[in-house]
Amino acid sequence: MSDYMFMLDSHLNGEQSKALAEVRDAAEQANLNLFLTGGAMRDMMGGFPIRDLDFTVEGGSIKFAKTVAHKAKADVLAVDDLRKSVELVFPGHVSASISMARLEKYPKPGAKPQVVAATIHEDLRGRDFTVNAIALSLGKASRGLLLDPANGLGDLARRELRAIHNYVLYDDPARMLRMIRLRTRLGFMIDERTLLQYQNVREAELEKLIAGPAMEHELRQMALDPQAGEILKALEDEKLLHLFSPALAGAKLNLPGFQRWQKARQLLTYDLEVSSHSYALFLFLLLEKLTAKERLQIIKHMGIPRSELDAAAKLEARAKKVEKELTAGKLQRPSALYAILSKVPGEILLFLLMRSSQRLVLDRVKNYLQKYLPLAQEVTEKDVVGAEPGSPKFAKLYQKLIAERLDARPKKVVVEEPPPPPPPGPSRRSASFGR
Repeated sequence: MSDYMFMLDSHLNGEQSKALAEVRDAAEQANLNLFLTGGAMRDMMGGFPIRDLDFTVEGGSIKFAKTVAHKAKADVLAVDDLRKSVELVFPGHVSASISMARLEKYPKPGAKPQVVAATIHEDLRGRDFTVNAIALSLGKASRGLLLDPANGLGDLARRELRAIHNYVLYDDPARMLRMIRLRTRLGFMIDERTLLQYQNVREAELEKLIAGPAMEHELRQMALDPQAGEILKALEDEKLLHLFSPALAGAKLNLPGFQRWQKARQLLTYDLEVSSHSYALFLFLLLEKLTAKERLQIIKHMGIPRSELDAAAKLEARAKKVEKELTAGKLQRPSALYAILSKVPGEILLFLLMRSSQRLVLDRVKNYLQKYLPLAQEVTEKDVVGAEPGSPKFAKLYQKLIAERLDARPKKVVVEEPPPPPPPGPSRRSASFGR
């Protein structure tokens, strides 16, 4: 295994590793060259948590993506027939995209590009920012090979956002939104030439050409970020937030809600935080202070899927149901609390931390996250004996071991007192006086 593959494994949680394995195995069966690209590589090489998986294949991507979705039981969120890209959500709320390696030529700013199939090297040289133009080969013959034709690694080290060419923002003004998001999330500076390009594009008012679906894609990316509220504030400061909806301003921009969300996210383990349905929570907070008419306007403008809106609408009712379970019984044993909350999705735990007014509920959720969950994770499947892995008996024994670990009384630590010092003998001076 190459150093980069080892680095990748250390950056993924369990559900992400399963999704990557599914895509990699399917690519080998289809005889397609597969690469991990985009934000996943940027975050891995920059030392940030990987929040979504971006795959690029040399060849047909849409049919391949649908095959992967069927085998892995993943949901297809969107299909971009023009760019040959498919957005997926794998089990565990793992966000991913599978795209064709391509070149895009824009006849005029903001217009639909002419898309042609390309090699991975051509694809990387035609991307937006250098930090997004790094790829890792996942193919069997070249697994672990790093590709970085635009020196994105150098810009990551310098903590700088640099456009790959002089027409990046002219060609696709939606990239301005991405630039502001990345600047806020990563804390990077924008290099001078890219900043000048941004200023020229704003003077030409090309932001008016950004289409609703591109904005909806940006919302999804913001939802994955713990600093979602700060990104929205940065867009407001840049006078770009009105593109999503003129209503998102002042008190209707729910910054206090996003701040509470950011604080609550700090209590979740990495696995829970990444696997939670962040987009549902994001939409709930984004739309909460808007009127029904304003909500309808933003939903229609960006084409937010009904399934996502339904998930956001049901958050409060689902949280109240869990709240009732947590207050109905005494739950004296830690294993009883663990049995309830281990089945609760991360977004509901976050909602309770943000909104519950009952101190008992807050204390129990925090105890679960900070005490019982870490303790339960010390028990591994290797500790289970006497059953076949994957069988119902195995699962039952595994949960039994966790319950025993949680309910075990901590051993009393006996601190042995040091023996008393020996009585002091006569000093030399007192001995000389006695002679």
